Amino acid sequence: MLKKIRIILATLVFIAFLLLFINPWEGAPLQLSFLAKWQFLPALLAFNLVVIAVLIVLTLLFGRIYCSVLCPLGILQDIAGRLGRIGKKKKMRYTPSKEKKVRYIVWVVFVASLIAGLNYLVVLLDPYGLFGKMMASASGKFVGSLVPIVAIAAFVIIAVLAWRNGRTWCNTICPVGTTLGIFSRFALFRPVINADACKNCHACEKKCKASCIDIAAKKIDYSRCVDCFDCLDNCKFGALKYKFAYKGDSSAPLRSGQNDNSGRRAFLASSAMIASAATLGAQKKKVDGGLAAILDKEVPQRTTPLTPFGSESVKDFYKKCVACQLCVSACPNNVLRPSTDLDRLMQPEMSYEKGYCRPECTECSQVCPAGAILPLTPEEKTQFHIGVASVNRDLCVVEADGVKCGNCARHCPVGAIMMVPKDREDPENSPLIPVVDEAKCIGCGACENLCPARPFSAITVNGLSVHIKD
Repeated sequence: MLKKIRIILATLVFIAFLLLFINPWEGAPLQLSFLAKWQFLPALLAFNLVVIAVLIVLTLLFGRIYCSVLCPLGILQDIAGRLGRIGKKKKMRYTPSKEKKVRYIVWVVFVASLIAGLNYLVVLLDPYGLFGKMMASASGKFVGSLVPIVAIAAFVIIAVLAWRNGRTWCNTICPVGTTLGIFSRFALFRPVINADACKNCHACEKKCKASCIDIAAKKIDYSRCVDCFDCLDNCKFGALKYKFAYKGDSSAPLRSGQNDNSGRRAFLASSAMIASAATLGAQKKKVDGGLAAILDKEVPQRTTPLTPFGSESVKDFYKKCVACQLCVSACPNNVLRPSTDLDRLMQPEMSYEKGYCRPECTECSQVCPAGAILPLTPEEKTQFHIGVASVNRDLCVVEADGVKCGNCARHCPVGAIMMVPKDREDPENSPLIPVVDEAKCIGCGACENLCPARPFSAITVNGLSVHIKD
């Protein structure tokens, strides 16, 4: 019964995450983005103390249910492990793990990287971020970037490990699993071996995908147990029960004689907590007159990178971002894309070759789970300045081709660009050229995107290191 409930909940969560990243209909990310905000590391980076507290309390009460029900990468491993058992004669093939050092070494490296701001290591180890890269790459949006390469490599490694050895990634590499494992050692409700009823058949041990059961010692390593409840169904002698079992020793087996109904009530209660927690919270190629294809724009060199409206500064944005690609997937204007720079590898950056950041659009701020982009309303968005436009007159078609334009001034949503006579001594006969009022410019990129100059726009928006609010 407990296993069936876990599978149903995990299936619903996994489907929701697929819809969240693939985004088959407009608005899906906004409706389902609460799931991303209940992921452990994004909540930690967002200083979402309520979420962190609930996840820790949930683990202290019931063990690592998070890893089997809420973590999409954990669920993906279960799917791969299940596929690995199809058609095999020996379906019981796992052995208890004695390894303890590697996961704590990885955990220390991860925490040190997080503190030191070495984000390229953080984004490669965070389970939610890795899953996001896999799903976003599967949507086909990042063809030609580094993200699909990393996503495919991570998927192959994790899937093969799960296929052969179950939750190896969770209990050897994953820093979130190690963190929750520290708390799950003291969980009040957990699977318990009844030493009197156990027949030493090793069935539970051989089918434990977390490799946490040692029947010879009659012990369960609760820091590894992910509460999948497979062992309960595999024991034919009723020697394994999920129950209130705290005795101060996190690994000692209990004897028979206790009320087994407490386990079922405990898991149903935890499921209710998860459900209540969840409720809280290509452009087509343009043509010129239908006759000639317009050259694609190329990426300009920016003195400072552009980060989204709602990020307080460039430093703060890249410090908190886990590179899950959710904001990139959600962006309807093709403004966000993964960076290839090593110091912010695969973390999003803004560029305006395919679109501009429309003032009415706030989707990235609504879906970000890590607090790298704070929620904004369209009214609040226009109060922020994330960059400043500058004009390169040598590239401007007014100067280069001797034609009239004014596209940048016509489409600036805040009126920051004016067309003024090039020759002030003869304003009536002088061509009009664009001038930027830097105090008004918010950095949305409408001028850069709609500039007809090719392959580089005559206007480039450079980011502000610290965003300014009116």
